[in-house]
Amino acid sequence: MGMYLHLLLLQCYFVSNFVCNAVAFVEEPTGGRSDGYCGRILRAQTQGTRREGHHEFRLRVEGDPESYLPGSTYKVVLLASSPAYFRGFTLIALKEGREGTTDEDFAGQFQIIDDDDTQFMTNCPPAVTESTPRRRTRIQAFWTAPPSGTGCIIFKASIVQKRVIYFQDQGSLTIRLCEKEHVPGEVTEVPAIECCACGTAKYRLTFYGNWSEKIHPKDYPRRANHWSALIGASHSRSYVLWEYGGYASEGVRQVSELGSPIKMEEEIRQKGDEVLTVIKTKAQWPAWQPLNLRAAPSAEFSVDRTRHLMSFLTMLGPSPDWNVGLSGEDLCTKDCGWVQRLVADLIPWDAGTDSGVTYESPNKPTIPQEKIRPLTSLDHPQSPFYDPEGAAITPVARVVVERIARKGEQCNVVPDTIDDIVADIGQEEKEEDDIPETCIYSAWSPWSACSSATCDKGRRMRQRMLKAQLDLSVPCPHTQDFQPCMAPGCSMEEPSTCMMSEWISWSACSVSCGMGMRSRERYVKQYPEDGSLCQLQTEETEKCVVNDKCSLSSCVVTEWGEWDPCSVTCGVGMRRRERMVKMPPIDGSMCKTEVAEVEKCMMPECHTIPCMLSPWSDWSECSVTCGPGVRNRQRMLKSDPAECTEELEQTEKCMLPECPVDCMVSEWTEWSECNKSCGKGHAIRTRMIKLEPQFGGSSCPETIQRKKCKIRKCRTKGGGGTKAKGSGVAGCRLQPWTSWTDCTKLCGGGLQERFRTAKRRAKGSCKDRREIRACNNHPC
Repeated sequence: MGMYLHLLLLQCYFVSNFVCNAVAFVEEPTGGRSDGYCGRILRAQTQGTRREGHHEFRLRVEGDPESYLPGSTYKVVLLASSPAYFRGFTLIALKEGREGTTDEDFAGQFQIIDDDDTQFMTNCPPAVTESTPRRRTRIQAFWTAPPSGTGCIIFKASIVQKRVIYFQDQGSLTIRLCEKEHVPGEVTEVPAIECCACGTAKYRLTFYGNWSEKIHPKDYPRRANHWSALIGASHSRSYVLWEYGGYASEGVRQVSELGSPIKMEEEIRQKGDEVLTVIKTKAQWPAWQPLNLRAAPSAEFSVDRTRHLMSFLTMLGPSPDWNVGLSGEDLCTKDCGWVQRLVADLIPWDAGTDSGVTYESPNKPTIPQEKIRPLTSLDHPQSPFYDPEGAAITPVARVVVERIARKGEQCNVVPDTIDDIVADIGQEEKEEDDIPETCIYSAWSPWSACSSATCDKGRRMRQRMLKAQLDLSVPCPHTQDFQPCMAPGCSMEEPSTCMMSEWISWSACSVSCGMGMRSRERYVKQYPEDGSLCQLQTEETEKCVVNDKCSLSSCVVTEWGEWDPCSVTCGVGMRRRERMVKMPPIDGSMCKTEVAEVEKCMMPECHTIPCMLSPWSDWSECSVTCGPGVRNRQRMLKSDPAECTEELEQTEKCMLPECPVDCMVSEWTEWSECNKSCGKGHAIRTRMIKLEPQFGGSSCPETIQRKKCKIRKCRTKGGGGTKAKGSGVAGCRLQPWTSWTDCTKLCGGGLQERFRTAKRRAKGSCKDRREIRACNNHPC
């Protein structure tokens, strides 16, 4: 009974006293597990606090299958949505209608993925539970489906959070799966975790950093706080950039410790067809600024049926090896469509490569390397995220992923809603208007007003008429054209440009009669993403004339109003503007100042053949083999050049991996003196490494060279006898060698010396000795 009581006490540490009282009477035979033990555990947990309809915890079978295939393996995941978390859990799979009182009640078999997080429950092996009680937001385990004929099964999970157990027989912690019916002649399928969507989808990822001194005040690094350049990719299931419980690659280590994305981008690009798009944004210094001063960084990427996962990382610096990101986020839905919007609050992760516990801890490599895991508020008392109560860490960032376009034929099971369609209009890549040359159209009408009155995406329309169809067998399409738009003051341009408000109305003229000045203003609604200043004007001034002659017979009039639209849609027309009399002449006479003005206006020429252009060619190769360059594309004119002002060539910037940098060394020093005063010795010379090789550049050559030297023969007694002990000259006795001196350089090749002086000088030459050797040859 001792083993059982120990388990019961451990459980009572987490659950309420009521639960402990409910199970305290249960006695377990010491000879092993009785068949009813699992059932008692489940019954005890159902007496814990239950929150109906509470969805902060969720049990999920990856791929969201509606049925299971006998013998197939699935990944089961238990999640807590931010800021919730759990300390312990129990996960079981039961045959429908069973209570877990016997082994036969359980269905399939679980398999542990991470021993640090999960284990089989002692005395109840069919159930999976935590290895150690600590704060966590996600666990996962494999489950192999039972043989055919088992029927429906029920996955159930219980949650331990502080001193409360949540257990649900229905809702987000329970999943029901039934065996898939086998149709005669049907080929056995793999579990439904593969993407079934068609075409491609384009997304925009926007990163909002919330890490600031106001929200995370403890030990906040005021001087050097920043987010590193964000790096990631859209990729296939077979490629994992990083994952919870895995080990960081060298690229992940460099992002997490150094904030450098170069190695990780190299790793991503080496994956070839497993990657569809590399995702990159610029670094942010400082880490936080209001959005009216600096726009949130964003990047666009695409996904398709085989490469429908998205992962990214960015470092919060300074830090030992902390980062935030998403791993393997699936943008394909079970309805064979594409996720329209994803919002995720991000907490920091530990890459497992450095053991520092504060933002500015000195480098302390973790040996052996540990697995990637989320930081918790109980990791270390010196941690900036420490909380003795074990509360959830306040998110340091938020990422928003929005679908902005779809291309190709779509095959989603659920039909698109109006919002779904409109969301795609804005950024969808326009197909080239390849009009048959046998179709003659009128000019396009002016664009209609935008369907959106806000900065949300809308669209506007223009039309044209088919004037002639020279070949009746060739259809003439495209009499309507649509274009994405926003309300006035919003920007459809690239995010690197300023977003300005509309101009505010002109001020009143500075004088009541004669010539004066007036002004108008606008303001910056959004600054460029790259942090640069707006160069666009925010104020304009111009001259104004109220009354030409300031006399008693002059009247005071308002400024001219805006011009009315042109009276025609093509060719030459007329337009009109007006102003009003504010004050009649003082002498009572009639106001002779003009209050209406008419002028000609020119619209596009009527009945002209539209400009005909070929489709754009493919982009040329980048102009360089490494680093930043440019590329261009062209299209051909197929109609009269006089009627067409469209550009025929476009140029854009391109970026290839960094150029290799070869090692650079200094010139050789002079040869040192011979290290022997007589006989054979050697002299050395050195040179320093001025620049280490980078990005695959040539490695460094040798930095130390030696050559033989011989001063003179050493004298011996009697011309051929032995030398006096401890000396090279007969009758010369020397002191022992001194210790080697400190190296003249800390790195890059230096020199050390030692000396030996004469103890007793004989007749003739008896000189002191000196030896030299190289030291600290490692590069700086």
